[in-house]
Amino acid sequence: MACGSEKVLPYNTDERKTTQIGRMFDSIAGKYDLLNHTLSLGFDKRWRRKGIAGLKPFAPRTILDIATGTGDLAISMCKSLKSARITGADISEGMMDIGRAKAAREGCLGRLFFEQQNCLALTYEDCSFDAVTAAFGIRNFEDINKGFSEIYRVLKPGGCIMILELSSPGKFPMKQLYTIYSKMVIPNIGRLFSGEKAAYHYLPASVKVVPQGEEMVGLLNRQGFTDVKVQTFTGGICSLYTGRKRKKNT
Repeated sequence: MACGSEKVLPYNTDERKTTQIGRMFDSIAGKYDLLNHTLSLGFDKRWRRKGIAGLKPFAPRTILDIATGTGDLAISMCKSLKSARITGADISEGMMDIGRAKAAREGCLGRLFFEQQNCLALTYEDCSFDAVTAAFGIRNFEDINKGFSEIYRVLKPGGCIMILELSSPGKFPMKQLYTIYSKMVIPNIGRLFSGEKAAYHYLPASVKVVPQGEEMVGLLNRQGFTDVKVQTFTGGICSLYTGRKRKKNT
C-alpha cells in the first residue's frame, strides 16, 4: 500500500517523483543550507546531534548516509564518529556539489565520499555497511517500502538504521503554531529567497502526510528491523527512528 507522502509531488507532472525530486533540489541547491537553517530556526543542527549521539554506542566503521543532500549529517558524523568511511548518496548532483565543497572546508575528504544514487535502487552489494542514516529525506522517496528494503539489504547483520524526519505535532499549542508556520511562513520565505515556489509548498505538504510515529515504526518492523524505537523533539516537529538489522543467528 502506498504511503501518503509518495503521492505528493513537487511539480505534479507526469514525471516520476524521483525525477522531480532531483530536479527540485538541483534548482534550490545554492540556497538550501541558508533556508534550511533559517526555516528550522536552527533546531535542525540540534536534531542531527541527537541522531549522531544514538549511533555512538555502536561505533559503526562504515556508514551510508542516503538522501545526503548537501551533506550536513554526513559531515557532522565524519567529525563526531571515528568511522573509517562515510558515503553520502543522493539523486541530486547539485546538492552534493555543495556538500563536496563543505566537506573540503571541514577537512573531511578522504573519509567522506559523495556518490549519485537512486535510493530505491542502490548499487552497493548486500551487507556493505555497519549503519545507514537518513536526515529529512524519507518523505521524498517515491516508494518508502522499497527504500527501506534497500536499506535493509545493504546493512550488515546487526547493523543499525537511524532516521531523522520532520513530523506534524499533535498537541496544543504546537500543533496550531506549526500549522500556521508551515502554511504561511515556509512557502513565502522559501519563495522569496530561493525563487522556487513549488519546492517550499511541497515541503509542508509532504511532512503532513509522511508516515509518522507508530506508523513509521510499523513499516520498519515489517521490513524486518528489530529494536525499532521512536523519539520526538521540539514538541513533535522532528522524529528520530532507530533500529537494527536482524543477526543471522536470530
